[in-house]
Amino acid sequence: MSTHTGRRGGGRAARQAARLHAVVDKVPFITRTMTPVEVLSEEGLELIESNAETILEQVGIDFRDAPDARDLLREAGAEVEDERVRFPRGLARQLVQATAPKTFTQVARNPANSVEIGGMNTVFAPAYGSPFVRDLEGGRRYGTIEDFRNFVKLAYASPYLHHSGGTVCEPVDLPVNKRHLDMVYAHLRYSDKPFMGSVTHPERARDTVELARIVFGADFLEENTVILSLCNANSPLVWDATMLGAAKAYAEAKQAVLLTPFILAGAMSPVTIAGAATQTLAEALAGMAYVQLVRPGTPVVLGSFASSLSMQSGAPTFGTPEPALVLYVMAALARRLGVPFRSGGAFTASKIPDAQAAYESTNTMQPTFLGGVNFVLHAAGWLEGGLTMGYEKFVLDADQCGMWHEFAKGVDLSENGQALDALLTNGPGQHYLGHAHTLANFETAFYRSPVSDNSSFEQWEEEGATEAAQRATPIWKRMLEEYEPPPIDGAVDEELREWIDRKKASFPDSDY
Repeated sequence: MSTHTGRRGGGRAARQAARLHAVVDKVPFITRTMTPVEVLSEEGLELIESNAETILEQVGIDFRDAPDARDLLREAGAEVEDERVRFPRGLARQLVQATAPKTFTQVARNPANSVEIGGMNTVFAPAYGSPFVRDLEGGRRYGTIEDFRNFVKLAYASPYLHHSGGTVCEPVDLPVNKRHLDMVYAHLRYSDKPFMGSVTHPERARDTVELARIVFGADFLEENTVILSLCNANSPLVWDATMLGAAKAYAEAKQAVLLTPFILAGAMSPVTIAGAATQTLAEALAGMAYVQLVRPGTPVVLGSFASSLSMQSGAPTFGTPEPALVLYVMAALARRLGVPFRSGGAFTASKIPDAQAAYESTNTMQPTFLGGVNFVLHAAGWLEGGLTMGYEKFVLDADQCGMWHEFAKGVDLSENGQALDALLTNGPGQHYLGHAHTLANFETAFYRSPVSDNSSFEQWEEEGATEAAQRATPIWKRMLEEYEPPPIDGAVDEELREWIDRKKASFPDSDY
């Protein structure tokens, strides 16, 4: 019995190890080769733009508890009444297009990992914001700082994720008002890929900037983008003081701000595709215009998070056709505006990495890539509508990101890609298994999944009859066991830790 068990595990483990250690053509970000899919004509896009201008002009956007923001907008020509800000037709668009860059580079601690955001480029980042984590052995539980560090390490180790992300899970074992310091440190110490800063309070955003100055240098930060931040509108038609304050803190340092209306259609916007897109564009334009007024030239990213809503239960749904169409529309609108676009990810409402999770995530990732999204937040790990970050789901999603890397290359029309010599010399009725062309391309011809099982039924059954999630468990564990931290200057690391210790000691713990 022991020999049989060993043979089963050994065969599967050996194949997984071989695929994990296969040579990967690692790139810091994807450069797409195909024209983005369009679902609306130019006339249709112009109609939505016109409707968004009508909303900005006639209804306006509330800038709540933000008198400084309203004053800035008033000086730029907006009409302000109490907290309501109305934009004369074309004003918000003009403010964005006048100074916002079409593309920008987010510089990583390791310059080889810097990413280009915008244009024909796509950047994959892990999921963001989950209070819970899940793995097959431990089940669902609250996230800890150890889980946070684990996911930073997994994103760093994956060749198919280009970005360290931000709040990859909430470390609820740390005080709310101090945990951002440990999170930012984890990104800076355990990875050398680009990262996202804290936005839960303006002061926490300023802390992020100060920590980045220690690592990159104050002068470098003044001339370069090293931080990306996520600021969500409080839809419908509201920007609140917390998000505006964080956006201002980053804009003052000329660090990138990703402005995303967070919309569950039917609850926070009209149920229709055109209605949700109109509202998304109006809210995003208002936010981006404000950022440009704080500091012209600050990189901004137009974000769209649009999900459908179950009209029966009120719960968000994912992987459905309507949000995919909103994504396609918003991607086209961002290109017309001339700013980078964020959307998409491996979304699912499923609680575990099952068939529902697979098809819902695929149904979101496909329009994400085909639509031309530049920054993909939530590309790996998302479960339960974003409430949970899954270890096995992370591995399965990262594998799919690898497949998108291959798809992005398009059709190879080089001499080797045409394979004309092979077609001329092989002859009718002859298989290609032993042909010189096949042998020359054997190692790199097709994407090799470290998770999928392509063996016969008998072999699969003999080796344990495992499902995909079960095969993902030893992969993430092995990735953490083999993890080696990127190098960092000892003096810089010491300065980071000393700054954090002083900051934590300067005020008491709090749960808000």
